[in-house]
Amino acid sequence: MRIIAGSAKGRSLVAPDGQTTRPTSDRVREAVFNSLFSLGGVDGLTVVDLFAGTGAYGLEALSRGASHATFVERDRLALDALRDNIDALGFEAEATVVAGDAQRWGGGRSAADPFDLAFCDPPYDFEDWPALLEVVPASQCVAESRREIEVPALWSVLRTRRYASTLVTLLERFDAPDTSSTSAKTPNVLLGDTTSSNQ
Repeated sequence: MRIIAGSAKGRSLVAPDGQTTRPTSDRVREAVFNSLFSLGGVDGLTVVDLFAGTGAYGLEALSRGASHATFVERDRLALDALRDNIDALGFEAEATVVAGDAQRWGGGRSAADPFDLAFCDPPYDFEDWPALLEVVPASQCVAESRREIEVPALWSVLRTRRYASTLVTLLERFDAPDTSSTSAKTPNVLLGDTTSSNQ
């Protein structure tokens, strides 16, 4: 794993041993940030990296000019790797680490103080997307999953793309939520095919 672009381009990231952390591949992360760039990029944004793991998403955002990143992670080994990565890249002043459960933390945060962008990459066996998205404290969200996710009415699906076993859905929060739920099976924009390389 490495930082793909920006001030820390090419710098390597460490990951904890074991199977509890599943880092996003460089290819998928690069494609995500290309999509975000087409929508204005991340320069100057505040971001939150939920289920942060190694912090690859949030650190990539900082490298590309995000003003601050909050990392939420509960696994002890992942937290150690995350803090090592922040220190190694010199982003201590722009980073906040929260040791705790991402969904519980989001539910306890004030909706009046949202982030600009959330990266949401829970474990692959995670299924309760509607409840999670209800408490994601951001105006936009990058959701990484194994299959199509159910999206509550307060979010609109902007784009979706599959990379082998990984589905990436880009969401934007409605100012005034609808009364009915929708599904990421019917996105506004469908980009690319389903034959991209493995993780």
